[in-house]
Amino acid sequence: MRAFAGSVSVLLCVLVSPGGGALAFQITSAAFKHGESVPKKYTCDGANASPPLAWKEPPAGTKSFAVVCEDPDAPAGTWVHWVLYGLPAAASGLPEGVTPTPTLPDGSRQGTNDFKKTGYGGPCPPPGTPHQYYFRLYALDTAPTLAPGATKQQLLHAVEGHVIAQAEVMGHYGRQ
Repeated sequence: MRAFAGSVSVLLCVLVSPGGGALAFQITSAAFKHGESVPKKYTCDGANASPPLAWKEPPAGTKSFAVVCEDPDAPAGTWVHWVLYGLPAAASGLPEGVTPTPTLPDGSRQGTNDFKKTGYGGPCPPPGTPHQYYFRLYALDTAPTLAPGATKQQLLHAVEGHVIAQAEVMGHYGRQ
């Protein structure tokens, strides 16, 4: 599955189990529903805390997860807000306010966002039309060996051919 090409909008990835039943790999946030506004708390106008994320039904063979948050509406092109990889296969979510450290207690690593910082950088669009913010979760059949601080492009290169499934939740945010 080539999951990184373009900005395909997939909230729910339906997989079929060997027994024929459908498995629902999805990501959600307790802070906002898909297509709704991202609360100010999770933006540069608030605490700039990462929102809580939860997922369920990872596909068989998942060895790790990666999360990328990006804004495809940014004036200079897609703006990366968060790169996180090496999340253990046993993980089922991320708490609110993930500390912006290179390595987290579970061993996962955070990359460099387009603000040139480690960790999450919340929505901070210019005044005008609200932007869309996609929080994409990738189920991987490998655990990337990238050091902390990798960019989105470095992550994409490292996991090419290893994405089992992808899910996303999208929120809007605008400023006047």
